[in-house]
Amino acid sequence: MLKVWGRKNSSNVKKVLWCLKELQAPYEQIDVGGPFGGLHEANYLALNPNASIPTLQDDDFALWESNTIIRYLCTKYENYHLYPTDVKQRANVEKWMDWSNGSLFSPIQQMMINLVRTPKEQQDPQLVQSLKAKLNQLIKIADGQLAKTAYFAGDYFSLADIAIAPLVYPWLEVCQEGANYPHLQRWFAQLSENQIFRDVVLLPVN
Repeated sequence: MLKVWGRKNSSNVKKVLWCLKELQAPYEQIDVGGPFGGLHEANYLALNPNASIPTLQDDDFALWESNTIIRYLCTKYENYHLYPTDVKQRANVEKWMDWSNGSLFSPIQQMMINLVRTPKEQQDPQLVQSLKAKLNQLIKIADGQLAKTAYFAGDYFSLADIAIAPLVYPWLEVCQEGANYPHLQRWFAQLSENQIFRDVVLLPVN
């Protein structure tokens, strides 16, 4: 059976668990990272020398990097709705997956550290404003795309949405006050109709 190493409330772990549930693939989830620790233990470093989460273990094969994992899973289970075979459609999905990791992940991570996990009296107001401004720029890009298409890669749900939504969720919970991004909000509401999405992604932000 597949094993997923990583705590359930990690955005990157959520991608993998969500994908597995969409694929109806059996798996075991093992809590490591954050309050669970374990990332620097020898058995975990043998699987993932980065001491990061998630890690997927498929028998004697270990894989890290969340977007690589979900691409692997769709290929393994031959799901070409989430990860199309058409070269242009696939590139469009991967473009948004890479955007999620290359552009969106870092400021969301900084938001979690500096707004969610730092007491308000210890926060740096200038840093907070800078982070919010950066995130608004990125969310504006997302909203602009969703003004044109139902989902990120077109009019179909794909790995692009699975890669992005767990990162957008904490922004909606923490930073969206006064912001008006109707297309992003429509997309998120649409995803929220899915029980799998609600069970995996909509966990307390902490």
